[in-house]
Amino acid sequence: MKKFTIFLLLFPLLSKGQRIVENQFSLNILIPSAEYELAVSQNTSLDALVGIGFAYSNSTFEDAQFAITPQFMTQYRWYYNFGKREGKLLKTSENSGNYIAGVGTISGGQALIGNIDYLNDYSAFVGPAWGLQRVYDSGFKLNLNLGVGYEFNDIGDHAIAPFFGLQLGWKLGK
Repeated sequence: MKKFTIFLLLFPLLSKGQRIVENQFSLNILIPSAEYELAVSQNTSLDALVGIGFAYSNSTFEDAQFAITPQFMTQYRWYYNFGKREGKLLKTSENSGNYIAGVGTISGGQALIGNIDYLNDYSAFVGPAWGLQRVYDSGFKLNLNLGVGYEFNDIGDHAIAPFFGLQLGWKLGK
């Protein structure tokens, strides 16, 4: 994990990006949240999201359960395909591109809505992810994240877990 973190921090400095990452604010509607993406360098950004998260559990021991909990997520993103998209005359403005990210999330343990009864006060996730983001001319925004990482909580539970994120919403402002 330490080597991957060093890679995430150094690789953007070694790469030559053709497009400059832009600052942007958006509101997501699928699972309500507010998100701000801050340009850090020519092709990297720091993304922060505050809202709610969704958890689902289904096993042979108990019926399917779900929970909606408060969540904070941050990502350090490196956009790697702006040049290729520009070559194909595809949109790259408003950070429309594919990226590799380091992801960190923290969620409240007690469900706001749902039937999962957590014993812990919080849970967290840290790991790498691949993502794609598209912002259309109407302002509609699609962001998809897929990854795997380390999940843990305050009572000592821990595991390797998949990560899936889908945001649908609108970019606000210019």
